[in-house]
Amino acid sequence: MKELQVKIMDKTWRKMSEAAKKVQGFTAIGPHMEAGGVATAVLAESGKIYTGVCVDTACGLGVCAECSALFNMITNGETRISRILALMADGKNGAPCGACREFIVQLMEKDYQNVEVMLDYERGKVATIGELTPEWWL
Repeated sequence: MKELQVKIMDKTWRKMSEAAKKVQGFTAIGPHMEAGGVATAVLAESGKIYTGVCVDTACGLGVCAECSALFNMITNGETRISRILALMADGKNGAPCGACREFIVQLMEKDYQNVEVMLDYERGKVATIGELTPEWWL
């Protein structure tokens, strides 16, 4: 996978990382539900940052932090993103899961390829959804 090198001091990535940290925090909602272990910030093409957290349940009804942030963005009338940053429970970054990648691809079907994904903030490593999902609906 080809990775893009980014400047760690990129103000937008820094703002996104700070926004994700602000909403992250494990919360036990009940005996079968918890939230906040993973937090995500997405940058809409408008420049606005939207956040979301994962909601984990005892069955398959939970939602990933990436989709939570995207739902927040869509609820606020936007449908296009340029960047996504996920902050895992251990404080490291991670790529969206397959279901979240699929959601992003369908959201921006004609030009999802250039959406940037922060893989490792400390090292400034970024990939695109196109690199992570090169063959969609063969």
